[in-house]
Amino acid sequence: MKSLKAQHHRLSSSEEEIQILESNMPSFSGDRFVSELENSNLFPLKPTQIEILQINLGKMCNQVCKHCHVDAGPDRKEIMTRETMNECLEVIRNHHINTIDLTGGAPEMNPDFRWFVEQIRAISLEITIIVRCNLTIILANPKYHDLPEFFRKHKLEVASSLPYFTAMKTDSQRGDGVFDKSIKALKLLNEQGYGVEGSGLILNLVYNPSGAFMPAAQSGLEAEFKKRLSDKFDITFNSLFTITNLPISRFLEYLLRSNNYEGYMEKLIESYNPVAAAGVMCRTTISVGWDGYLYDCDFNQMLELKVTSEDSRHIRDWNQQSLTAREIIVKNHCFGCTAGAGSSCGGTTA
Repeated sequence: MKSLKAQHHRLSSSEEEIQILESNMPSFSGDRFVSELENSNLFPLKPTQIEILQINLGKMCNQVCKHCHVDAGPDRKEIMTRETMNECLEVIRNHHINTIDLTGGAPEMNPDFRWFVEQIRAISLEITIIVRCNLTIILANPKYHDLPEFFRKHKLEVASSLPYFTAMKTDSQRGDGVFDKSIKALKLLNEQGYGVEGSGLILNLVYNPSGAFMPAAQSGLEAEFKKRLSDKFDITFNSLFTITNLPISRFLEYLLRSNNYEGYMEKLIESYNPVAAAGVMCRTTISVGWDGYLYDCDFNQMLELKVTSEDSRHIRDWNQQSLTAREIIVKNHCFGCTAGAGSSCGGTTA
């Protein structure tokens, strides 16, 4: 399976995606999300403080997942350079950032991934570093086999997607054989102490629904995942984060192809929660693209919606005051983060 970009698919264009999201439909208009924020006294949406720097190290990945909002895959060659990493390090060194969230693609496929982690750790032992590991990368090539040891050595938190605790649902979303490889990788992480009570090594799993529906309650799913993985595979982990699929990129393509787009958008709109809207992750996060440009969140990055701070749109021009005072760009895809209990890279928000 190729990425949408490699297929020259119309939805590889962010302009096309935004046009679809803003097109008037019987159930909503192009500025419906703005209207909901206004009704909640949250518009314009503004940051509270910048605590998290989420850095996309590249769109290259060893998997081609059906729901991927990044449209990542082996054919994507966009990779963050060491020069841009050094610009990120300058910001980390000179500003109070609590958390560095490394994502991709598969961030470990960036040839400077380990160097970058080491440089961040050299700045501070207190910064939380999260790596969004797809698990199968650990087994993809011998050069990645020692990643669990590397993660432990530098005290990284590991956040890993696992669509379900059965092979059929996992493989249908992420590819044949992914479930078995994911289980093997989880065992390797457990052997290093990840997810083991008292170790201090955090292993969190991430759940995305496989179809045009919202995730079930996070607490109930977490309990079920823990029981099933423990009983059958003797695997332990810390927390399960549920994330609602946003209607962009490959998931938008699926919604349109399966005639589920309008119905799915209606579900998200009907489930709008002002409490979840007040806690959206873009209020505390800046997303850094593989080329160094800045975005309100990972999803806006994929829609190429750069931050509104004219004097600080690239990591090399970082202006803390300007970024903290900016207005966050919102469009109808944002309903995915504000539906029900809310959705973020750290799970529910309300």
